Amino acid sequence: MSIGRAIARTDGPAKLLGRAKFVDDLSWPDMLHAGVVRSPAPRGRIRRVRFDPAIDWSEFVIVDHRDIPGRNEIKLIENDQPALAADQVRHKYEPVVLLAHASARRLREALRAVTVEIDPLPAVLDPTASLTPELIQYGDDNVFKRIDIRKGDPDPVFAQAPHVLEREYRTGAQEHVYLEPNGMTARIEGDRLVIQGSMQCPYYVLDALTHAFGRGPDAFRVIQTPTGGGFGGKEEFPSLLAVHAALLCEKSGRPVKLIYDRHEDMRASTKRHPSIVRHKTAFDDEGRLLAMHIEVILDGGAYMTLSPVVLSRGTIHAGGPYRCEHIRVHGEARLTNSVPYGAFRGFGAPQTAFAMERQMNEIARVLRLDPAELRRRNLLRPGDTFATGQVFRDTTDLPAMLDRALAAAVYERRKEEFARFNAQHPYLRRGLGIATFHHGAGFTGAGEVYLASEATVAARPDGGVEVRTAQTDMGQGTTTILAQIAGEALGVPAESVSVATPDTARVPNSGPTVASRTAMVVGKLVERAAIDLARSADPAQAEPPSGDALRRAIQTWYEKHPGQELVGRAKYEKPPEVQWDEEHYRGDAYATYSYGAYVAAVEVDLRTFATRVTDFVAAQEVGRVLNPTLATGQIQGGSVVRSAKGSEEAPAIPGVFSSCNCGITLSKSHSSEKKGNIFSPAAKANISELLRRSMCG
Repeated sequence: MSIGRAIARTDGPAKLLGRAKFVDDLSWPDMLHAGVVRSPAPRGRIRRVRFDPAIDWSEFVIVDHRDIPGRNEIKLIENDQPALAADQVRHKYEPVVLLAHASARRLREALRAVTVEIDPLPAVLDPTASLTPELIQYGDDNVFKRIDIRKGDPDPVFAQAPHVLEREYRTGAQEHVYLEPNGMTARIEGDRLVIQGSMQCPYYVLDALTHAFGRGPDAFRVIQTPTGGGFGGKEEFPSLLAVHAALLCEKSGRPVKLIYDRHEDMRASTKRHPSIVRHKTAFDDEGRLLAMHIEVILDGGAYMTLSPVVLSRGTIHAGGPYRCEHIRVHGEARLTNSVPYGAFRGFGAPQTAFAMERQMNEIARVLRLDPAELRRRNLLRPGDTFATGQVFRDTTDLPAMLDRALAAAVYERRKEEFARFNAQHPYLRRGLGIATFHHGAGFTGAGEVYLASEATVAARPDGGVEVRTAQTDMGQGTTTILAQIAGEALGVPAESVSVATPDTARVPNSGPTVASRTAMVVGKLVERAAIDLARSADPAQAEPPSGDALRRAIQTWYEKHPGQELVGRAKYEKPPEVQWDEEHYRGDAYATYSYGAYVAAVEVDLRTFATRVTDFVAAQEVGRVLNPTLATGQIQGGSVVRSAKGSEEAPAIPGVFSSCNCGITLSKSHSSEKKGNIFSPAAKANISELLRRSMCG
């Protein structure tokens, strides 16, 4: 058995022993170091770019928008973001000119000697001002995307309800702070450009290159280097770096390395979308939710990037895992002249989950009801429906999950202890925070159908096998779990299964490493591809061979087919029970969900407002656990990330985002496996995304 074992990480030894080559470890003879000259203003027309005459610019490779052979656009949902600004800029730090030099020191000096002169234009700095007519820069109203979801009819309920509560909640931008900043290299091999760097989605990068250069995909090869963290920040953003490095490489004919330092990465890269969420909730004297009207406004930044996807998930999850017959959600992602906002774990759902959980606490205060009891009375039961009309079919007992978390946190006893402590300490306060939440796994609606992902498992002549997908490992254990899934399907130890480096010249497009889809969606493809391989190795057998019999069958196959390769293949197939209406946002938004209930004990110093999380309990349904050690790591790391976000400080300096150094003691984590997952057996629910949503109310 491979699945369910806490096997060692397949990438562990190379990283622990320093053998793994991260992007900044790569070098080639005659290599150039690259840098970016950026806009000093949030919005304006470029008057000119001035190069200090004290510098000998003939030593440098200089690239601007005129050097782009194809379209000056970064290909994504909508191609509105230029690779290099041409005549105007829409956000501070927008790329304008690229420089490269053999000396990194000389490059740094030169970057300071280039000045982009801007004639400023009025800028939108808050999404509430985006609709101002004289500030329109996108479409008719600066709205990148609108989404409306409706179930029932809330208005008559609001008119008659015993209680109606209206509140507004805001969240700020959040920096990913991955350990390794963004970096990319480019070099020429034969007749194609080879791009190698830190990324989550190699095929996104490939698409961006073909678009910017006006060439077919065979003109490029994209390879992921070991990646020191991503959290969504290396989903779409590396496409920009890849185009920049490739432009300099092609113009110079020399290898190019473009590495951001931490300051540049924090200033120029995407962040979590700031949000404004307005709740209007009707409820009765017992706390039962009767109707909701929720308005979600996301700050999309200067260009669309992934804002429609973030808004989609945010609006779908806005009502939480609670029963309510009448729900209306209206969402907008709006333009501002900020650095574009992009993917960050949970993408949209953490913002709306925070607002929903705060609203639940406000309702509890109005009714003088315990916040845990209010949630227990309203949690979904089998047969209930989400805001999209999707039926809650999961076997998860949400009230029981909440009760497990409360019991592990010794909730009732601590309430009494904290009340006594608060009465005795005038400057310290202790309290308990609770959050119950859900998160859909995989792409929303028909997203997986559009992706049409593929995976292959190839056999070697010695009888070994190699998994080939475009899924990247950023520390979450992708290579390990894919080896476990293939090993389980083939009856061989996971340690004997190799996993190919994501390389567009060698692996099929299995889709991006995002949205908690790798284990569930791509894992299932790997399982099917492995079974297809076994059948192909010995098609005469009624059942596909496994274990030692499979190894012998593979060796025999290669003896009979010299010069050929034995490969098993699988392509995504939509589960027939999943139905989605994209136009009206109705139906099964996700094939399955994960659920969580967290309890945090917090201490606050009323003199300094310093906060400390003294205890933290996480109870969650996580699907089938493929590797207990990796699952535990996700729980612990995710809990720290969310606690840091929960104690975030508002930035005093524009462009600087900081979270408090938030200490946390994770005392207990409880996970349970649910049955009936439509992607079983190779399914692990979305632990990593779910954990990013646990900002306790």
